[in-house]
Amino acid sequence: MRATVRVRRRGRPPASGPGRFFDAPRALRARLLAPLPQSALFSFLRVCLLPSSLAPGVLRAVFPLLEPEGLRRTGKRCCRCLYLRPGSTQEWPVCSSSEQKCELSLFQNSSTMTSKKLVNSVEECANEALAGVVACNPNLQLLQGYRVALRSDLDSLKGRVALLSGGGSGHEPAHVGYIGKGMLTGVIAGSVFASPAVGSILAAIRAVAQAGTAGTLLIVKNYTGDRLNFGVAMEQAKAEGIPVEMVVIGDDSAFTVLKKAGRRGLCGTVLIHKVAGALAEEGVGLEEIAKRVNEVAKAMGTLGVSLSSCSVPGSKPTFELAADEIEVGLGIHGEAGVHRVKMAPADKIVTLMLDHMTNTSNVSHVPVQSGSSVMLIVNNLGGLSFLELGIIADAAVRLLEGRGVKIARAMVGTFMSALEMPGVSLTLLLVDEPLLKLIDAETTAAAWPHVAKVPVTGRKRIRAAPTEPPEAPHTTAGEGAASKQMKLVLERICTTLLGLEEHLNALDRAAGDGDCGVTHSRAAKAIQGWLKEDPALANPAQVLSKVSVLLLEKMGGSSGALYGLFLTAAAQPLKAKTDLSAWSAAMDAGLEAMQRYGKAAPGDRTMLDSLWAAGQEFQAWKSPGTSLLPVLTKAVKSAEAAAEATKNMEAGAGRASYISSARLDQPDPGAVAVAAVFRAILEVLQIQKA
Repeated sequence: MRATVRVRRRGRPPASGPGRFFDAPRALRARLLAPLPQSALFSFLRVCLLPSSLAPGVLRAVFPLLEPEGLRRTGKRCCRCLYLRPGSTQEWPVCSSSEQKCELSLFQNSSTMTSKKLVNSVEECANEALAGVVACNPNLQLLQGYRVALRSDLDSLKGRVALLSGGGSGHEPAHVGYIGKGMLTGVIAGSVFASPAVGSILAAIRAVAQAGTAGTLLIVKNYTGDRLNFGVAMEQAKAEGIPVEMVVIGDDSAFTVLKKAGRRGLCGTVLIHKVAGALAEEGVGLEEIAKRVNEVAKAMGTLGVSLSSCSVPGSKPTFELAADEIEVGLGIHGEAGVHRVKMAPADKIVTLMLDHMTNTSNVSHVPVQSGSSVMLIVNNLGGLSFLELGIIADAAVRLLEGRGVKIARAMVGTFMSALEMPGVSLTLLLVDEPLLKLIDAETTAAAWPHVAKVPVTGRKRIRAAPTEPPEAPHTTAGEGAASKQMKLVLERICTTLLGLEEHLNALDRAAGDGDCGVTHSRAAKAIQGWLKEDPALANPAQVLSKVSVLLLEKMGGSSGALYGLFLTAAAQPLKAKTDLSAWSAAMDAGLEAMQRYGKAAPGDRTMLDSLWAAGQEFQAWKSPGTSLLPVLTKAVKSAEAAAEATKNMEAGAGRASYISSARLDQPDPGAVAVAAVFRAILEVLQIQKA
C-alpha cells in the first residue's frame, strides 16, 4: 500500500484552527504521527489544529496512544498541514493567489486489490450518503457548508438540552438514523471511519445554541480522534459562552486487561442516544443528563465477532481471515479483534461471546448474573444475512435465559455497522424499571425499531398446532393385495429417487441451486419413514392425500409444493371409484391444479413436461376395454422422451427461466425425476403381473 497526496486548489486554509487531519482513517493517522518526534507533533497541533494554549495538553493525551507501524519518516508538509507523502523530497508550494486543500487518499499498487463499491467517487461518498438520507427524510436538514444533519424542527427545542453525536461515516444507520424527537438533535459525520472535522462540530454546536437550546450534550464514542475533535470543539464553544458537556462512551467488552486508551465505543452508544434523548425530552438539565448517561454506560457491554473484514471505499479489506477462522472482539472501523477462533456452530460462538462478556476476571465485563434483568441488542455489523442474524438471536435468548438472566427488552437488526462487515455484536445493558421507561419512551428517529414494551422472558412463544380433521374409515392395515402392491410401488419409487440424488443435483446446478436431488431424497425418506408405521394403503385416495401432506411438509422448495398440489387434486376423483378411467381423471385433475398455481405449460422445460406426456397416454384408459400395462408402458416412454426433450427447450417457468438458454444443455431435473417415478411404478406392476 502506498500513501499519496491529492491536491485540489480550493482556497488556502487558515494558519490555525480546525484541520483536515482527522478526516483520514484512524489507523492511517497513527501511521503518520507515530514515527514523528514529540516536537514535530507539537508543531502540527499548534499550526494546523489547535490554538497554542491547547496543544501541549492534547499532545500529552494523544502521543502515548499511538502505536508505531514502521512508516518511513521522510516527507514534507504541504500547505501547513500534516499530509505526508512517504519518501518524497519535494516541498509542495503554497499558493498565494488561490488557496490549496489537500486530501489524503490511499491507492493500491494494483486496482484489483480494491473493493467494489456502488459509489460515485471515494472522495464524495460520505457527503452523498448523508445527503441521500436527508433527501428521503423530511424531518432532517443539512447544515449549509458542513457535513452536519439536524432536526428540521430545531426551533421547537427552545429551553431544552440539545444532543449531538457523530463519528466516521460507514456505521449506518448510525448516526443520522437516530436523529429525531426523543433521541438526537443532530449528528456530525466524518469521512469513512474518520472523525468529524472540528469546524463541523463547532458549527453544529453553534447552530443548536442559536436555536435557543438550554445547552448541548456531546455523545462521543471512545476513539482518540473523536475525543480530540469533539473535545476541541467543546472547548472553543465554551470559550464563546455556550454551555456544552461531553460524555465519552466505551462499552467494548473485548479486553480482559484495561488498555490505556480505555474501552472502545460500540453499538451500546445507541442506547445512550435513546436514554439521553428521553431525558432531554422530559426537560432534564444538561449536567443531570450527562451524569445519568454516564451511570448507564457503566452497566453496559458489547462484543463483536466477524466472518471476514470490511473494506473502506478505494481500499482493500482491512484484515485477512482464513476460511475456517472467526475474528473475536473487533471494533467498528475494520480493525482486527483481540483473538481468532476456529469456525463453529452459532450456539458455540454465542456461548463464547456471552462467557467472555460476563466473565468477572475480564476487566471490561458486564456484571450479569442469574436473576439479572437486561436489554439485549443483536446487531448486524453490516453484511450478515438476516437468516444468520435470526439464528444468533435465538441462541442469545436461549443461552441467556438458560443462565437465569431475564431479558426485559430485545432488539435485532442493523443499528451500528462497519460497512459491509459480515459479523454480529451482542450488547447487554443491565436495566431496571426507571431505565426501561426511558428506553420505551416515544421517538421519531427513523432507525430506532418498534420495540415491544413488554419483557421477552416469560412470554409464551408457541401456540398449539390446529387439530386435523378425522380421517375417513379405511381398511385394516396391511390387508389385501392392493395394499401390498401399493407398498411395493412406494418403496420402489423411494429407492429410485434416493439413487438419483447426485444425478439430479448435477442437472440442477446448471439452472438452479443444485438441490433438486436433495429435495427428492427428502421426499423419499419421508415416505419411507411413514411406511415403517405400516399404514393402510388399500385406499388410493387416502394414500395420495397422505403422501401430498408428507411432501408439502418435508420435501421443501417449489417441487414439494407442486407435488403436493398435484397429489391433492389427483386424490379427489379416486374417492368415488378406482378403475382405470378414474386414474385418468386423477391425472387430469393433478395437471390442471399444477398449471393453475404453478403457471407452467407444456414446453416450458419443467417437470410438467413429463407429467403432461404421460397424461396424454392415460387418456386411453377412458375408453372401455383398455388394459393397464400397455398404456402405462407407452406413458413411461412418452414421459422419458419428454424429459430428454427438455434439454432443447428454452425455459419458460421456474428458476431456469432466468438463465440464458445457451447455458441450458441438460434435461430438466424435475422432468427426469417424474419420468423415473413412472418407470419405477411400471417395473413393480410388471413384476406383479408376471
